[in-house]
Amino acid sequence: MSSHEEVSRGWERLATLLIRAGRDENLPAEGKFVNPPVTRGSTVLFPDLASLNAQGMKRYDHEAIYGAMGTPVQHVLERAVALVEGGEDTQIVSSGLSACTTALLTFTASGGHVLIPDSAYGPTRRFTDTMLRRFGVETTYYPPCVSVAEMERLIRPETQVIFAESPGSHTFEIQDIPALSDLAHRHGALLILDNTWGFGIFEPFRHGVDVSVQALTKYAAGHSDAIIGALTVADKTLWKRLRDAAIQLGQLAGPDECWLTLRGLRTMSVRLARQSCSALDVARWLADRPEVERVLHPALPDFPGYELWKRDFNGAGPLFSVVLKERYSRKSMENMLDSLHLFGIGASWGGFESLVLPTTGSVSRTATEAPVQATFRLNIGLESVRDLCGDLEQGFSALNGS
Repeated sequence: MSSHEEVSRGWERLATLLIRAGRDENLPAEGKFVNPPVTRGSTVLFPDLASLNAQGMKRYDHEAIYGAMGTPVQHVLERAVALVEGGEDTQIVSSGLSACTTALLTFTASGGHVLIPDSAYGPTRRFTDTMLRRFGVETTYYPPCVSVAEMERLIRPETQVIFAESPGSHTFEIQDIPALSDLAHRHGALLILDNTWGFGIFEPFRHGVDVSVQALTKYAAGHSDAIIGALTVADKTLWKRLRDAAIQLGQLAGPDECWLTLRGLRTMSVRLARQSCSALDVARWLADRPEVERVLHPALPDFPGYELWKRDFNGAGPLFSVVLKERYSRKSMENMLDSLHLFGIGASWGGFESLVLPTTGSVSRTATEAPVQATFRLNIGLESVRDLCGDLEQGFSALNGS
């Protein structure tokens, strides 16, 4: 299998599923629209009280007696995401961050303890350090590539959740998810995974994950025009806990965001197959540059987590980081990034456009060392690889002061 096939095979595997998922096959054959309509509304009317009460009993189904419990297009999207993730059921929420926070609020309680990888998404760290702490839940940060034996020493009787993010934000550490799952379950804890980079190419529940959280803003919506998140669970017991919590927290997404995401989902496989191959080409080109110390891309054979990536993932995404040689300062890197024309400077990723963001000085680490060499993160979009490398070429000229 070629390296291009390795990074794109998972996306191509999803192609037919993404076209069919969430389509209402119960509608009449004649006059049926391809996509479900957007239903905007808050009030749901019933012909009588018996009907209202009967609907109210379906709290764990994708039904509503009020718009705050979701709209038809949200429930269609939930079914589609559950199919992609391979889980029991999905709850759509307002953002990727709200997916992380809703998961932690649902499956922890006062007096509990959670383990969070040091490489986790920065806003997740802020939440655990502030609000979750005020609710009486203590957090320990662990090195993302820690051994199971070392993790075992961090587990406490009150540990309720092991949280994982693989690859890690900005530094792309690949975690051994099956081993973490075994560890969590042996100690009566749940394994929650931020699977945003792996959406569609990492099967969380086949590897023992209990709850998979997503920023659907990234790959699924895909067009940088919607903010939306999702949580998918492994079984019905977890689903009841999650659905209850989501209703109590008022967690949902607007019908327009759901519709945009469902539309983006249809083309996700073809977009990401192209972007993942382009990203690998750019990563290889960068690895040969004299200015570059190393490229943090899980599908490169010299990446420390390559063997875990190859074992567990069905492909790769368009996001990776670049570490410059030690002789380059953070300021010279910033001059380089400011000189780029095709790479927008932006904090999101996974969309159709190429983006760049500095890592050095912008990430927090407490259990491991924060990056000290000049490092930046790239999202490779649908532009020509030749054009992107040309833009980076002139950026390196700016880096070198010419």
